[in-house]
Amino acid sequence: MRTLGQPNASFAGDTGAPDPRVRALLAEAYTDGLAYQRAIVELCSARFLLPIVASGDESGQGPDPGRHAEMAVVLVTSASGATAVPVFTGLDALQAWHPEARPVPCTLDDVAATAAETGSTAIVVDLAGPASVVVEGDVLAHLGEGHRLVELVDGGFGWVVLSD
Repeated sequence: MRTLGQPNASFAGDTGAPDPRVRALLAEAYTDGLAYQRAIVELCSARFLLPIVASGDESGQGPDPGRHAEMAVVLVTSASGATAVPVFTGLDALQAWHPEARPVPCTLDDVAATAAETGSTAIVVDLAGPASVVVEGDVLAHLGEGHRLVELVDGGFGWVVLSD
């Protein structure tokens, strides 16, 4: 497997392999409310691959020979017109969905910020499988504010803010 180009040193050596624990929790996320919350807890510390694609004219040919391609985040649109940011837990899932997309390693904070910047109402994890999870509504709002969902010792869940 090839090493991905990293925007920051925390992803040095990342090959794009999925985390088996993350995938297992995603597969069980919709079995009950606790399973979904446990999946969100795990996603708060996971590495994602955000797909970007070239837009524009990469050839330098055509009516505007000075024009070059720019990289853009991929968004998906539902039948109702709502947009979501797709992210992937592994290079295998990203390539199954869009083989030409380039992976950018990122955190859930990065993805939540991208959703806010693009006006997206959801994040879709592993859109093409093996198991997809949608993050939206209040959960997305908390994540966008920099909060992390944690499981408490009493079996409940709570939102925390990490300090610098």
